[in-house]
Amino acid sequence: MCKNSDKRRDTCDSVPVWIPDGEFQSCYDEFCHQVLWPCLHYAVPDAPKTKCFYESASFKQYRFVDQRFADVITENYRDGNTTWVNDYRLMLLPALLRSHHNCFGTHWFLPPRCLPFFRNLLMPFCESLPKGIQVEGPVAPVSTGGGAEKEWSESAEGRKGKEKERFVDVGVFPMGIDVNSLREKKRQPEVQYWVQLLRQRYAGMKLIVGRDKLDEIQGVRHKLEAFEHFLKANPEFQGKVVLIQVALQTTESNELAGGVSDVVARISAAFSTLTYQPVVFLHVQEVTFSQYLALLTVADAFMVTSLREGMAHQTHEYVECQEERNRALILSEFTGTYSYSGFRSCFAVNPYDTRGTAKAVYQALTMSDEEAASRWQDLHNHVVTQTAQAFTTSFLTRCLHAHNEHASLSTDPSLVPSLDLPRLIPKYRHSASRLIFVDLEGCLWVRDMSKSAMMEMFRSGKGPMVELPEATMWVLESMADDPKNEIWVLSGLPVKVALERVAERVPKVGIVAENGCFVKTREISKKSGGQSNGARWINMVASLGFAWKGPCVEILNYRTPASFVEERATSVVWRFWTGPPDSTAPIDDDATTTTNDICFPPVKTATSPSSDSHYSDRSWARRQAA
Repeated sequence: MCKNSDKRRDTCDSVPVWIPDGEFQSCYDEFCHQVLWPCLHYAVPDAPKTKCFYESASFKQYRFVDQRFADVITENYRDGNTTWVNDYRLMLLPALLRSHHNCFGTHWFLPPRCLPFFRNLLMPFCESLPKGIQVEGPVAPVSTGGGAEKEWSESAEGRKGKEKERFVDVGVFPMGIDVNSLREKKRQPEVQYWVQLLRQRYAGMKLIVGRDKLDEIQGVRHKLEAFEHFLKANPEFQGKVVLIQVALQTTESNELAGGVSDVVARISAAFSTLTYQPVVFLHVQEVTFSQYLALLTVADAFMVTSLREGMAHQTHEYVECQEERNRALILSEFTGTYSYSGFRSCFAVNPYDTRGTAKAVYQALTMSDEEAASRWQDLHNHVVTQTAQAFTTSFLTRCLHAHNEHASLSTDPSLVPSLDLPRLIPKYRHSASRLIFVDLEGCLWVRDMSKSAMMEMFRSGKGPMVELPEATMWVLESMADDPKNEIWVLSGLPVKVALERVAERVPKVGIVAENGCFVKTREISKKSGGQSNGARWINMVASLGFAWKGPCVEILNYRTPASFVEERATSVVWRFWTGPPDSTAPIDDDATTTTNDICFPPVKTATSPSSDSHYSDRSWARRQAA
């Protein structure tokens, strides 16, 4: 076994995980296929399969298998490695690896929201960052699946969750195929031989091809029933259309549950003749990959009627094999493939609608060549764009990005060393030029966020919420008077009032307002007329529209009457907390020392314990809103 492991490591750059046959069968055939696979596709198994879940031998074997993978990975892991856990067969593995290393991600099919033990499997799965989902729909169930103890937020890049000060990232990463490899294989002589043979055998006939497992969730029975209805409704096609169904290997119980054999027998009995067989039913052992590619090449339609599926990659293979003929694709609306715009050019069907599916078969076989070419081009553009290589690159990039983001967000502030003034001051004094960026809110100035200050600001535009103290102005003036200093003040406040006064009082300071939306350049020199040379406000978002603010302010004012809504030039600030009218916000336990404290001793305000409890959310909000 050790020799084999060393040989694989040297020749294949891989390390095997040895699993006993009995353990593998119980884990893979029983638990993965009988419990997880149906639930991941929203088909809840019978209660006996899940009721005694934690006591079942198959789940214990499932844990043992995951542990075996964890042991091998831990043994071979080196600093800088990235671990990729793929698919539901190893859902417990992220939690087992978390204690050893951090940079890894998980790519998963569909979320098992209908599992009675949903949370127990989701929590280990959430140990990875990021988590990849093949289609958009399942992102929300995964994001909300953790329960009340998780705090979830949504961003443009994906959905990020925070649990126990650790962030996880959920994104959509559709898997594709290796297009270049497929093109090489379909040009092989053996494939071309079978293409010619099939064309001779089925000359003058229309071929519909399907390739599915016989699990109930794959909808093979629904496909056969729709084909049966098509032959009955269109007798002119009897004897001229053949459905070739390739059946992938599955368990005997799943095959019986699929209920396919009786439908095949019924169709054959109704429409077969001495020279015509309407349904050719083949198990995968009877079809080589070369023969399968030949079938895709000569087919007049490819048919997928899954009741629930992620990415149906057989459709991608069919599209690329139809580069010359451009024939139709019939695709279930319940597949993840259909959710992408490029595959909307197929003939979409609801497998439960037998008549509608039969109608789609008729349309696919009778459409014009121009329509077929147009539909195929849309399908082809998606397949060659969303390839296996693109999937791998995007997921690994997101994995590394999430890992770096997590590392930056999880830094303990107490571990950041204090500013070494004895070391800094000499370097500051002897430097020829200095570029200094300084935050206004929270660093130079702690705003008065009390309700009375807000009311005064809304009534008159004045008050301690918008008027900077003299100490802040003095610090800025002192720093700006040094010709070696270039000072930039960073702020989330609007230009009007507070920042206009800073610009007027300290013109040598550059100002960034509304978090980068407006910039005031520094005054360089004076003209004879007293005008600043180059000191002007620049609108960095002039080309953007902000018509959304009006409806947004109206909704917030109507829906949250006790809150304070402040409309700025490019944003809307919503302060949702309430409290005693004349109280001031308490200083946080980890409040930062400001120039107010340096120049003037802080005035301590006595607050009762009950008053403090009203501000549990204000302490958080004050750090978020400026």
